[in-house]
Amino acid sequence: MEKENDNKVQENQDYYENKGSETVDSIEGTTEVSLDDKLKDTQDKLLRALAETENQRRRSEKETKEAFEYGGFNLARETLSVIDNLQRAYQSIKNDESLKDNKDLNKFLENIKIIEKDLVTIFEKNNIKKIKCLKEKFDPNNHQAMLELEDENASPGTVLQEIQPGYFYKDRLLRPSFVAIAKKKDNKNDEKEEK
Repeated sequence: MEKENDNKVQENQDYYENKGSETVDSIEGTTEVSLDDKLKDTQDKLLRALAETENQRRRSEKETKEAFEYGGFNLARETLSVIDNLQRAYQSIKNDESLKDNKDLNKFLENIKIIEKDLVTIFEKNNIKKIKCLKEKFDPNNHQAMLELEDENASPGTVLQEIQPGYFYKDRLLRPSFVAIAKKKDNKNDEKEEK
């Protein structure tokens, strides 16, 4: 019986020794996997940081390029009011009946036209271009409809009149053209008027 007990004790010791070495192996394996996971995680973070840095560099280059290309956008928009006021002044003086016979006034009007042409030339040199809209199809991206006019000769949606000219600054819309567009003649109104 002692031999049997000694064998059982020995078996238990062997069992626990083997179990202990397996536990140590599994702990060491976990440590190795954990280090591998940490390494992969660190590499992933590094790659993400490098990608973020590259994206920030590209964004900065794009913003710098746009600042050089479109830096004068606000100045160009504000300058449009100068040419608008010149054109209004010219029209109001020209249409004034009491001033039509004044010879000095005609010279003044010629000078206003020269200044307007100079401004248009400066605009063109700086890539500010007038939008051509008369007899074109209405484009909501470039035009702003101010009123509709009945016209049998024009197809609906055609620009009939330019109220205020619009402009592009390079490829961007500086100001839309304010326009009057054609609409179909309303037959219902005609029928009501006949009754």
